Amino acid sequence: MEVNTERYGEIYGVDISTIREAQVRISPFIHTTPVLTSETLNCTAGRKLYFKCECFQKGGAFKFRGASNAVLSLDLDQAAKGVVTHSSGNHAAALSLAAKLRGIPAYIVIPKNAPNCKVENVNRYGGQIIWSEATMQSREETANRVLQETGAVLLHPYNDKRIISGQGTISLELLKQAPLIDTIIVPISGGGLISGVALAAKSINPNIRIFAAEPRGANDAAQSKAAGRIITLPETNTIADGLRASLGDLTWPIVRDFVDDVIVVEDKEIIKAMRLCYEILKVAVEPSGAIGLAAVLSDSFRGNAAWKDCHHIGIVLSGGNVDLSALWDSLC
Repeated sequence: MEVNTERYGEIYGVDISTIREAQVRISPFIHTTPVLTSETLNCTAGRKLYFKCECFQKGGAFKFRGASNAVLSLDLDQAAKGVVTHSSGNHAAALSLAAKLRGIPAYIVIPKNAPNCKVENVNRYGGQIIWSEATMQSREETANRVLQETGAVLLHPYNDKRIISGQGTISLELLKQAPLIDTIIVPISGGGLISGVALAAKSINPNIRIFAAEPRGANDAAQSKAAGRIITLPETNTIADGLRASLGDLTWPIVRDFVDDVIVVEDKEIIKAMRLCYEILKVAVEPSGAIGLAAVLSDSFRGNAAWKDCHHIGIVLSGGNVDLSALWDSLC
């Protein structure tokens, strides 16, 4: 039964009502993504797994939900000047596509080390690319310069109430598609995805457990939860290029209050999970998207007695924009 969460909006700026409003706003434009199951993976995990395939979302990732909600929320004067963001991948493509659908400019600041497949998506959707150095400081400075030159609206990849509300629509779909779910595992980076998912899911079912999955080489969320404050890492080192951001001032309080725990995994576990997704589910998933399965299969999760009653687990496969050029080259 859905609980009354009116105060959530006052405290966090996002609640079940803003998420439901986002669902109405974006439903004509997004895909309702499927939920896949596999008896083979159920046996491997010793639990029932339900894979929410956001890799099949427009743009190849969940990011289109938040981006389209943000773009469609702009008034006419704001929209006319376009939108700007800085992103290394999926948000950049999603915002480019959302802006294209509304017929407005999208100025996309991309670091020079971004995966080529994600840069190609931005080009495909008509985003205007402005390159920056790989540091967050360079990304932010470049985005600020573009803002001053264009008067466009900044849409942050995750630290934005409209973005968070859009991502929360995943829970509305997932819990309708698989109502037995008692646990959801979500990749965590800046926290926009898990914030929306957690708020919506806990509003519908206060007893549901929400776990974040995070790579060892970018485990700022785990450290933040342990410290009770935002911890920012001086550098990150992980194959999961989409999970290198730090929590924001909007997402951190939600992660702090609604995420039950953070499961940290090694890169080798992520690679193994990618392979299982490809070979068993027949789904190509990027490292950031496969980390939820890696978390479920990890020794730290399976060996934790406190989580033994997590029987029906929803796993968000957050994106499928993986560079497969090495595979294709090997076949030539």
